Amino acid sequence: MVTRSSTEFLIIHCTATRPSQDIGRDSVDAWHRHRGFLGIGYQYIIRRSGELEIGRAEDDAGAHARGYNHKSIGIALVGGVTQDDIEVAEDNFTPEQWVSLKQLVQGLLHKYPEATVLGHRDLAGVTKECPSFDVQEWLTEASVAL
Repeated sequence: MVTRSSTEFLIIHCTATRPSQDIGRDSVDAWHRHRGFLGIGYQYIIRRSGELEIGRAEDDAGAHARGYNHKSIGIALVGGVTQDDIEVAEDNFTPEQWVSLKQLVQGLLHKYPEATVLGHRDLAGVTKECPSFDVQEWLTEASVAL
């Protein structure tokens, strides 16, 4: 693995899975390996229960946002699409996931105070709706701060 050169961004993703799919680190790792990655591309996974799972080592470059992997940490919430159609984005995250996400982001911002928090869809050239919610709006509403 390549070491991450800096931490300029915390990038929030979703796994684009149905709300009934309680997958975790092992499933995402298998999907990413199938796509040719060396392993899971995110540093953190937040399961439907709110359980935080460690993915790729925090100091290693991720495989979650082309052009940003060497300078970002990737966080993925399990869920993000409708039960009936995986092509339709849906903010269907659980209250437990929101609590874990806030705690994780606040902890990472304490460690990396210069980092900017973005959703995957906020990056230049990204056309998908991931993470299925407006990260800037969430940061304000959840009062995420150091």
